[in-house]
Amino acid sequence: MDVLWLGVLALLLLGYFALEGFDIGLGMLLPVLGRTQRDRDAVVSAMAPFVLANEVWLVAVAGVLFGAFPEVEGPVLYGLYPLVVTLLISWILRDAGLWFRRRLDGTGWRAAWDWAICLGSYGLALSWGMILAAIAQGLPGSPSPLAGFGYAVVVAGAFALHGWTFASWLLPGRVTGRGRTGGALLASACAAALPAAVPLAVLAPWLLEHAAPGGTLGVLSLIILPLTPVMAGAQVWTWRTFGPRRAAGRLPSFF
Repeated sequence: MDVLWLGVLALLLLGYFALEGFDIGLGMLLPVLGRTQRDRDAVVSAMAPFVLANEVWLVAVAGVLFGAFPEVEGPVLYGLYPLVVTLLISWILRDAGLWFRRRLDGTGWRAAWDWAICLGSYGLALSWGMILAAIAQGLPGSPSPLAGFGYAVVVAGAFALHGWTFASWLLPGRVTGRGRTGGALLASACAAALPAAVPLAVLAPWLLEHAAPGGTLGVLSLIILPLTPVMAGAQVWTWRTFGPRRAAGRLPSFF
């Protein structure tokens, strides 16, 4: 049972990086892709409908981690406290930019929130890189500066590539100059998830040693696993509703 839940945790974490990675990458590239206000509106409108559905994966990761592996809460939250706080602040800043930029009209107002999206996205990417570097070095505590910086650059680069590919796939010829196929998007998703796979493999034996008792895992299975089809269905609906056919028409004005 503990191996099963480790697999569930790995699936959710890699799924989060593969899906939310393009949102973070688009936010990082917003000043590059959005040379004009119209282009920035197009980029934000392309990413915003996917954000909530993708963030659910991270919420599920936290639930599985603290429910199925409760003894890791201390090392993760307290050992990496500054990085976790930075991650949360960046998350709030990025999402605030997405939701507030169109609440008032005006070039200055929208430009300020565009920079909030960009800075928050960089904060997310770099924080994740530092956290993954710390995990790869065996927790607790912050990673060494060299390893943390190097991994942060790798994660940021993978997210940026994923964001660029997603924009090329969803908005072909509009902000990147050329289109991409679904196969290219799948490849960039794998590249975005790969930085999380290595630290997870390093952490796996330690997680298995600190898994919850079998009875607890059984109860969690009855509670959480039935929700999996709901998560999958939400993803299918989001991609069908806001995919290339939707992007070819009128962009959602409320973003």
